[in-house]
Amino acid sequence: MKKAATMKTSSPKDADGASASKLIDGRIEELGDWRGEMLGRIRALIKDADPDVVEEWKWRGVPVWEHDGIICTGETYKAVVKLTFAKGAALDDPAGLFNSSLDGNVRRAIDIREGEKINEKALKALIRAAVALNASRVKKKPAKTKA
Repeated sequence: MKKAATMKTSSPKDADGASASKLIDGRIEELGDWRGEMLGRIRALIKDADPDVVEEWKWRGVPVWEHDGIICTGETYKAVVKLTFAKGAALDDPAGLFNSSLDGNVRRAIDIREGEKINEKALKALIRAAVALNASRVKKKPAKTKA
């Protein structure tokens, strides 16, 4: 793994100038197994649900998707691909996708294991709900008044 994959900053470009999107491409390719395929599928669903999503690379190599704040992260472990929603506890989840980090007051996660199917329609709805929640919490600048 190249050194750029372990950067600490939240900048969209790493120290070598590689974009977050390129670093995520590299992670998917580097995994080379079902986890890479799943991360790629999740990424495509996120982009489909929110074409204005911004990809970031944070915390020593974690793919992060943002729109007016963090929507979710995509971490890969030996047995799962974990999709953690930053404000998941505040989101309705009628399809019951959240199956991890259920005790916290803020985050919720979806652990996806090898061979599991994704409810794509429900996941896209959850992503759109996260974007809407972020947008509702963005402080609008007050209108300037003439003195």
